[in-house]
Amino acid sequence: MTSAVVFAYHNVGVRCLSVLLAKGVRIALVVTHADNPAETIWFASVAALARAHALPVITPADANAPAVVAQIRALAPDFLFSFYYRNMLGEELLALPRRGAYNMHGSMLPKYRGRVPVNWAVINGETQTGATLHQMVAKPDAGGIVDQEAVPIGPNDTAAEVFDKVTAAAERVLARALPGLVAGTARITPQNLAQGSYHGGRKPEDGRIDWTKSAREVHNLVRGVAPPYPGAFSRIGGMTLRILRTELEPNRRTRSDTPGLYFEAGSFFADCGDGKVLRLLELEAQGCALDPEAFANKKIAFEVDSELSKRPLT
Repeated sequence: MTSAVVFAYHNVGVRCLSVLLAKGVRIALVVTHADNPAETIWFASVAALARAHALPVITPADANAPAVVAQIRALAPDFLFSFYYRNMLGEELLALPRRGAYNMHGSMLPKYRGRVPVNWAVINGETQTGATLHQMVAKPDAGGIVDQEAVPIGPNDTAAEVFDKVTAAAERVLARALPGLVAGTARITPQNLAQGSYHGGRKPEDGRIDWTKSAREVHNLVRGVAPPYPGAFSRIGGMTLRILRTELEPNRRTRSDTPGLYFEAGSFFADCGDGKVLRLLELEAQGCALDPEAFANKKIAFEVDSELSKRPLT
């Protein structure tokens, strides 16, 4: 029976581990992460799935530690798989499986190698992304491609909505590719990295909105980091205003030549740097939803800080 050690986390990890189980692969060990109590855990648990199937599970702080490498070497797996495991696996680990090490990546490689590829694709206004199963080598996301599948990105899709599509595509890609890997007949296509791109990780502070950018760029940022991710935001007076959902207003004229936020005709708007307008559909101030009607009735006004516009919201 074909055996594998699986490094996995998140929804892609759960769905792809489920494929291996359904296809009769013997899982010698599951390596996953201990959930971070400071992180919002909105995704399914690989550890819970593994324990439900009585699979051995470890959550090492360092997957490349000598003790972990020795444990996996002793198992002599045919394959090593990584499904949204967050840490890089070193060359010593990658050399252990007899029939290769493979990773599922959330983009159409060689595009968007690196971290949080779905978020970057949405932020950059891409119209499609996908899932790619590829060989793992020392360089991140650079190994030969086994199979991949594209998914569309709609103009108003959030990163979470796109991630759901990518997760489903990852499951299909693995199910389609696994028989060839097991039989030794899979065709591997080398990547041309010059045709792709590499992106690093993102921090919550990267969600700060620059209203001098175009309305489309701001809209893409908002949907690219919308919940369950940290969200896009502006500093309004002494508070943080999170902008959670927007829509383009192509037929609306700007209120002035200065980019920034304002309240008008019962709705929140933002004039952007390209002279176009966004309607702000969902906002949050100090952790509470900001309702336009309540805002109007209370006549609340916030002074926009110097990095945005100097105008008050009225």
